[in-house]
Amino acid sequence: MKRTRIHTTKKLEKLVKKLISNNHDAEDRILGKWKATVFYVNRKKCWLITNALTKYNVVLTDIKASDLKDIETIFKEAFYGQLIYDGIIIEFENLNTLVGEIGIYSTDNDRSTTGFQNHNLVSLEWWKYEFGPLENMPIKDLTNRLNTTVIHIGEGKKMADYTNPIREMKKILNHI
Repeated sequence: MKRTRIHTTKKLEKLVKKLISNNHDAEDRILGKWKATVFYVNRKKCWLITNALTKYNVVLTDIKASDLKDIETIFKEAFYGQLIYDGIIIEFENLNTLVGEIGIYSTDNDRSTTGFQNHNLVSLEWWKYEFGPLENMPIKDLTNRLNTTVIHIGEGKKMADYTNPIREMKKILNHI
């Protein structure tokens, strides 16, 4: 069965133990796996979810324990909203089909994606001081800033190996 796998960090895993799936036989869907970590803004839990293939980021804000039963819907709506904000036009039904069912898994020790997330968390930490409370933070704009950061994907050091997460996500979605 294909599903969109979201691997958690150890920190997030402790908060969502009930959601962790043990079905490691699932194949990845076309968007590949994702990695989720938790950060706090004014004691409110927020999730930074990063796609391992494209390094594309989605931020979920103010996630409470009662929201966990609807995390699939919350993720899909936030992902769709971020794509639209970033200029990637796709029908919600198409995205819903692409993502399909979500599975939350324990950490996969993907150091590359964890490194990108840690770098992005530093930026988010800086913006917390700039904007103050969560209600004042323009989350879609800040996530867009993360998604327009130049990244290196590939083995070589050619200029063609440098891109940004939005461009990489567009490549995947345009090949469908």
